[in-house]
Amino acid sequence: MKTTTSFFLLTLISFSIIAQKNQDKMNSISKAAPSWSQNANIYEVNIRQYTPEGTFNAFAKSLPRLREMGVDILWLMPVFPIGELNRKGGLGSYYSISDYKSVNPNFGNMADLDAIIAKAHQLGMKVILDWVANHTSFDHVWTKTHPEWYNRDAQGNILVPADNDGKLTDWTDVADLNYNYKEMRQEMINDMLFWVKDHKVDGFRCDVAGFVPLDFWQDAKNQLDKQGQYFMLAEDESPQFHDNAFHMSYAWSIHHKMIEVAKDKAPASAITKLILEDQKKFPKDAYRMLFIDNHDENSWHGTIRSRFGKGYMTFAVLTYTLPGMPLIYSGQEATLNKTLRFFEKDTIDFKNYPMQDFYTKLNALKHDNVALGNGSSGGKFLVINNSKPNDVLTFVRKNGENEIFVATNLSSKSSKVKFSGKNVFTGGTYIDYFTGKKLIFHTSSELSLGPWDYKIYIKEN
Repeated sequence: MKTTTSFFLLTLISFSIIAQKNQDKMNSISKAAPSWSQNANIYEVNIRQYTPEGTFNAFAKSLPRLREMGVDILWLMPVFPIGELNRKGGLGSYYSISDYKSVNPNFGNMADLDAIIAKAHQLGMKVILDWVANHTSFDHVWTKTHPEWYNRDAQGNILVPADNDGKLTDWTDVADLNYNYKEMRQEMINDMLFWVKDHKVDGFRCDVAGFVPLDFWQDAKNQLDKQGQYFMLAEDESPQFHDNAFHMSYAWSIHHKMIEVAKDKAPASAITKLILEDQKKFPKDAYRMLFIDNHDENSWHGTIRSRFGKGYMTFAVLTYTLPGMPLIYSGQEATLNKTLRFFEKDTIDFKNYPMQDFYTKLNALKHDNVALGNGSSGGKFLVINNSKPNDVLTFVRKNGENEIFVATNLSSKSSKVKFSGKNVFTGGTYIDYFTGKKLIFHTSSELSLGPWDYKIYIKEN
């Protein structure tokens, strides 16, 4: 009897250990980014400004072109009704939302949006919605039914959001939500679930994610995970937001450093230094979103050319070859040359697409090379020391036999550089990605680069 009991206890313990291992495996799977995102790029869609009509149906006509360009993930800027109370400008901010479960009537109706999602899926693309959990418009129904769900002053007036220093912002068209109320938290998550269950979206880009408590995002993701795998992008740059909450975060610091380099306010080596520091701070499976433009940069800080000058294509190449996922903003393939008004209609000129072939080529590079995968699926980032580190950035991305050698001149003067570091750059036969020509590099080779020049070489095995 004693032996039987011991055997029974050991069996229970064994089953418990196996169950725990399976649970750990499931937890690991739930935290991992969807497999379809591993070599993906992301394209930000500004529905209002995309076409003269500014509608879902008008934008839908561009879906085949975007798929042909190699776009993988469509991030739709907020598609919801915009509040009228305290509205800014004639059309208001996309981020002042009066109803999380409806669509902006200026864009069309729910069936029109569903058709975009269905067509995108048919073409092999994914769709994520811009989600604004930090605040609503001042005429959202909650302001009447649950005023306690908002942050208020001593007189009971609903407040606008505060910044990171606790000072009230100039976001006078939005009401700040109070995350001390679990009922409000669950209602917000229910609204997110509505979109994944009933409208088949593939995830969310979460606006000012750092203004919302991390444990809310963790709870939201856990509930979303029960429905399937959904991609989560945080408008934040804190490593902690990758703790079972988000797959990708903004690489703001890298973006700003690239601008400094473009304006000759920092050496090229400052970029690689920052990336190496990032890799120590962030989990290996964290995706970092790299970009030279987005709606905020364009509307508030100027055009790509005003920020990056003549070297903007070189920096675009870096967004595809440095560790991270590249973002393309609406009109980037058409060389968007104006700052779009944020609260008014301001149509993008899509008459020509001078940069479309360039981004098509870069998207194909991303798709075809495992070394350029996102997060832990990508290859190692190895800096190649060169003789002109202030001007020239050289590095290797390597995953198994797939090796990509990148050389960029981040200055307005020509450079001829030598390499050092035999254990990083071993040389060999490489294919110039843009010309198809074969080149043989030795560890002692020199490389000539023109002003703002960029080279991508794929090692021949």
